[in-house]
This record gives sequence, C-alpha cells and structure tokens, in this order.
Amino acid sequence: MAPGEKQGNYRTTDHAKTHRQLKPGPDRQGPEIDADFETLMRDGYVIIENLISKDACRAIKAECLDLLNKTGRNGFEGRSTQRVYNVLSKTRATDMLAEHPRILGLMDRFFEPGFLLSQSQIINILPGENAQDLHVDDGFYRIPRPRQPLGAATVWAIDDFTEENGATVIVPKSHTWGDDQMPERSEAIPAIMPAGSVVFFLGTTWHGGGMNVSKSARFAITHQYCDAYLRQQENYLLELSKDTVRALSPTMQALVGYSIYPPFMGMVEGMHPLRTLDQD
Repeated sequence: MAPGEKQGNYRTTDHAKTHRQLKPGPDRQGPEIDADFETLMRDGYVIIENLISKDACRAIKAECLDLLNKTGRNGFEGRSTQRVYNVLSKTRATDMLAEHPRILGLMDRFFEPGFLLSQSQIINILPGENAQDLHVDDGFYRIPRPRQPLGAATVWAIDDFTEENGATVIVPKSHTWGDDQMPERSEAIPAIMPAGSVVFFLGTTWHGGGMNVSKSARFAITHQYCDAYLRQQENYLLELSKDTVRALSPTMQALVGYSIYPPFMGMVEGMHPLRTLDQD
C-alpha cells in the first residue's frame, strides 16, 4: 500500500494492470431491467417471457438431450428427473443463457462487481415425477434471515412450462421471511411461461420443482450465481480444463472464477488467474 493510501480505497480498487475487471456494457442497463428489478425486489422473483427464440431453444435442446443419461439419486434430485452436472465442461450451448445481458444486468443491481456463477445444471423432469420439496438456494450460507440474498438463480424454460408438466413453483414475497417462517405448499404458484422465457429469483426465495402429471418431459436449464466473495457450489477450477476455459468468453471466464475480487481474492502466485492460461 502506498504511503498515505487509505485502506478502504486499497480494498476496493482494481489493482490489475493487464487483466482489468470487466465493466458492464450498455446492454446491461435500461428501463426493462429497471422494471425487472423492481418486480424482483418486491416479489422475490420475476418472469421474463420470450427472452430467447424458439429456434435457440430447439438448438439448445438438440445438443443437450444427448447428455441426459441418469436420473436423480434421491427424492430431492428427483428419481424421475434427469440432471446433468458439470455442464460447462460438456457443452457451450448454455453459455448464452449464463451470460445473457438481461440477467447480468439484474445481478449488477444487487451484487458487487465480480459476482460469480455458482452452479449450472440441465434438468429434465419426466412424466410421473413428484413435486420437489420447497427450499431456498442460498440456505447453505449460514447467516440468519431475514437478510440480503447471497445468491440468485435462473430457470430457463426450454420447453413450455405448464402447471401440468412440472413448472417451477415460487412462494411470492418469501424472500423477506425470517428463519422462523416456513412455507405451505398451497402458498406456491407455478412459473407458467412459454419456451424461451426465464424465471429469475433471489437465493432467499422459497421455491421448488413442480409435479409432472403430463405425458411429456419438461426440459430446463438453470444457472445460479453468488456474490463475489463467497464459495461457489461447483468447483469450476477443478472441473474445467484450461483448454475449456480458453474457449469461454471473457465474461464466462470471469464468472467461473478466473477473476479477482479486490484487492486480491482469487489470485494465483500473487497474480491474476488469467495468467495461468498462458502456461502449459
């Protein structure tokens, strides 16, 4: 620290010279995102319809269906639900969802710069699946509620989400509850939306997978995020090879952890982690 430099400035300043912290572009700002944020903070969730095209949905599904080869190991994962973990090492098809500017623009509103991707999954709920237990996604950060969210999540409808085929259910305004308040299933409402839409909810919002009483599967992609200084659910630094990380966009590289939270959290040998991509 330079003589006379205040500790607060040192802790919040981007000290990198070569790999500077990415700045949000104009596509992550605007009245639509402002309106989304107002709804999100009021209700704990927001549904944004038709954010990607039907053609994009078909392309994502065509590539990702081949990755589905096992069902859940317990009731929470869903014994009639197919899940794919470590998605980013297996396909680039869902990157466009993880780094969508409408989503990251919302994240900019309530997380510090440098927020991270926490985990990604492909979730295909098969006919006959039971309803998933209601839960919150950032409950493993053991800080008493009510509090600010430490995470947030998206569930992208690659198929239409209906009440019959297992649409994600949300308990409105439950993001404001304390630890002493638990939801009843009757309080949850289905996130009904057409393919190409997304439901975005706070890590403190109670939600769960719905029951599939239809004759068709319900295909979705979920990406979850966390604040910059928190541990991610997925250990991307072990999951992703350097060749895979080199193939990611700069935004995705930063989201999986090839980034610095000022002044130096995430360093490697005292340097920015992107420097490791130049090494064999």
